[in-house]
Amino acid sequence: MIYKIQFLILTAVFAISAIGQVPSERDKQRVRPVTVPISIYTKQELDSDRADEYVQADRLVVKEDNDEQAILSIRSVSNSPLALAILVQEELTSDFNLQIPQLRSFIRGLPKGTRVLVGTVRGGTLIIRQKFTDDLEKAAKAVTIVAGSSITSGNGPWEGVSDLTGRFEGLPTGRRAILLVSDGFDSTLGASPFSSYESPALERAISRAQKRSVAVYGFFSPTSATDGRNSNLALSAQGALQRMSDETGGRAFFQGSGAPVSFEPFFKDLVILINRQFALTFLSTHMKKGFHRLDITSTNPLVKIEHPQGYYYR
Repeated sequence: MIYKIQFLILTAVFAISAIGQVPSERDKQRVRPVTVPISIYTKQELDSDRADEYVQADRLVVKEDNDEQAILSIRSVSNSPLALAILVQEELTSDFNLQIPQLRSFIRGLPKGTRVLVGTVRGGTLIIRQKFTDDLEKAAKAVTIVAGSSITSGNGPWEGVSDLTGRFEGLPTGRRAILLVSDGFDSTLGASPFSSYESPALERAISRAQKRSVAVYGFFSPTSATDGRNSNLALSAQGALQRMSDETGGRAFFQGSGAPVSFEPFFKDLVILINRQFALTFLSTHMKKGFHRLDITSTNPLVKIEHPQGYYYR
């Protein structure tokens, strides 16, 4: 069985026979459905100005804790609208304000049916500026300037991200993502080069995003703590953003260690990624509570699949 992913209309063709047989009633008592976000595209696609019309993904293979699992469904843009939360850290330098027109344009250009939430995080506290809405113009107008203060609390964005994942609870299971504009810096463990990367708040945010099948895409934009005066802190903070994105099936974007000149190249790649995002549901045979590692691949060596490194089952 071959999956044909047609990106012009964005549909996924699936047959349960491609992976295995439908489990018996007895087997169903020992399995549970799990949904995770994945992005499917060719390895050369993000380096090109155009997206291929067709990608032969061939057979997708889902392994959970090294055991192959049966795929139930793959839902795409056409049959699973995206729920996207935009979260901006308020302590960013004023350089971010130059990117607001591009961010608003990105929101307005999202596919019809997309639900968008707009929020900010200040000192680790989540502030909702606009609840989930399919009115893209209303969501775009909810993006506001940051104060660009020279004082930052150092608590970072991660508690706010943790709280934000809970806002997806009332939505149907499907394609979910957060666009986080932040430096990723968290000084609760001090200002060592590894403090942000090893932050307990980051650990909690990752586990909660994985539990709710939310992919996090991080745009690095500095605060006063990471604005070119301490490259080690900036690299540590970027490492935290990278870790969050890698472990939830998203991607982190940087332009060196300073403020990006423009978000335009970030949005170019992000549009490709979210338009290639699918909600993959499989039957898990692992009922033990705790962390379960995932490996999702295609039998086509030219295809790249980004997915969460795992998820927590409680």
